[in-house]
Amino acid sequence: MTKKERALLCIEGLEEIYPEALCSLVYSQPYELMIAGRLSAQCTDARVNIVTKVLFEKYPTLKSFADANVEDVAEIVKPCGLYKTKAKSIVEMAHKLYYEMDGVIPKTIEELTTLSGIGRKTANLIMGDVHHLPAIVTDTHCIRICGRLKLTDNTAPETVEKDLLKIIPPDKGSDFCHRLVLFGRDCCTARSPKCSECKLKEYLNSDGRKFTCRLK
Repeated sequence: MTKKERALLCIEGLEEIYPEALCSLVYSQPYELMIAGRLSAQCTDARVNIVTKVLFEKYPTLKSFADANVEDVAEIVKPCGLYKTKAKSIVEMAHKLYYEMDGVIPKTIEELTTLSGIGRKTANLIMGDVHHLPAIVTDTHCIRICGRLKLTDNTAPETVEKDLLKIIPPDKGSDFCHRLVLFGRDCCTARSPKCSECKLKEYLNSDGRKFTCRLK
């Protein structure tokens, strides 16, 4: 079985297990997803959602973020860790987006990553969820699980992204990554994965198939 064939089976299985592929970060405006994505670095999505509820209430528009005092933003985002750096990049990103880009969210990875604090992971998140364009979000769940499923032999985010772009259909990548997050939290955890309860394993080995992951 080729990696592409394995990938298609994994996509089908996760679609069956998780019919709705929802982003774990809560937002109502595209720029809010960029901010939440920045805060998610080395922080759980659950904690980010708690913090952004307060943050987005205090700063309800892109302009309010662009004109915000960095110290005030830092005080709110403190629970997310690296708060001084994150606050600075959030204000800088909003300032450039509002004053230099007329509030228009860029539609390429190259343009998105010119914004302060926006790396390829968040840029891909914007590409998929905001613009509905091909995207692979190589967060820790994606890297860990795709390694276990033998879809990649690499662990560097950008290399994993390149590997997956070769075998994941363009219209499936974004939702596939969202489903990996759900699967990674429910079952294929970093520590003590629940292999005996793995519904994906059951699906992958149905119809006489013999599909193994690196854990078993």
